[in-house]
Amino acid sequence: MSTNIRIGFGYDVHAFAVNRKLFLGGVEIPFEKGLLGHSDADVLLHAICDGLLGALALGDIGKHFPDTDPQYKDISSKELLKNVKGLIDKNGYQIVNIDSTVVIQKPKLFPFINSMRETIAEILKIQPEQVSVKATTSEKLGFVGEQQGAEAYAVVLLSKK
Repeated sequence: MSTNIRIGFGYDVHAFAVNRKLFLGGVEIPFEKGLLGHSDADVLLHAICDGLLGALALGDIGKHFPDTDPQYKDISSKELLKNVKGLIDKNGYQIVNIDSTVVIQKPKLFPFINSMRETIAEILKIQPEQVSVKATTSEKLGFVGEQQGAEAYAVVLLSKK
């Protein structure tokens, strides 16, 4: 059954690590730690990738870019998102909007939100107004609150071209 509108949900989590740069939404954020992962560990772009893939029942980011594949070692998550955009196009869909949230205790992300929205929009060839990026803390609860890592959520809406 083919439908004209598809909704997808994405989630990702990564632990903090020293001697790594912090990338969120495709933007380098000045901070003393980065996120640990096979790629650059951009939790926000990973959650968006999973949401887009999920909307079309194409699996998840691990299926398309496995962390066992050396070609993805230290790859920019912007490249992963570009590849996912190609799959959206190939399947005849377009992005209506993205709503996302990064959960991180520190650093504060407010100064970088617009850059993240613009970067994501540029990669996906959509308007920044179609991309919502929000940031919150976990009120010092759990692994995020203890500054052990970060997580991100994304909901996406696609429509048939």
